[in-house]
Amino acid sequence: MNFHTRKWVKPEDLNPNGTLFGGSLLRWIDEEAAIYAIVQLGNQRVVTKYISEINFVSASRQGDIIELGITATDFGRTSITLTCEVRNKITRKSILTVEKMVFVNLGEDGLPAPHGRTEIKYVKDQFKEDSPPA
Repeated sequence: MNFHTRKWVKPEDLNPNGTLFGGSLLRWIDEEAAIYAIVQLGNQRVVTKYISEINFVSASRQGDIIELGITATDFGRTSITLTCEVRNKITRKSILTVEKMVFVNLGEDGLPAPHGRTEIKYVKDQFKEDSPPA
């Protein structure tokens, strides 16, 4: 799993217990996962269809830097399935895991549409396609 997105836990992200509010973290995860799906499918019209059980295993406090790791685990005809792990950047201690997130690719009509993808597309490979022949 690659960890790319990092967030700094600020006072406005805290719950009354002084730890990271779960709703804020879930918003960050959903947004980052949607961006990942958009990049993988090459379409800005994707929607969250399903998020599995969310397992919080440790807390995060103000000043912590957390990182989100997302990877594709399956490509359906109109969907992409992702997994996510959030961990403390400094200690590497896991904060939560989401085993399964499903995003659906939509056509211009707003209905599920085939995307034609079957494997993860890495950034380094995307630039190779755009490079002029040597």
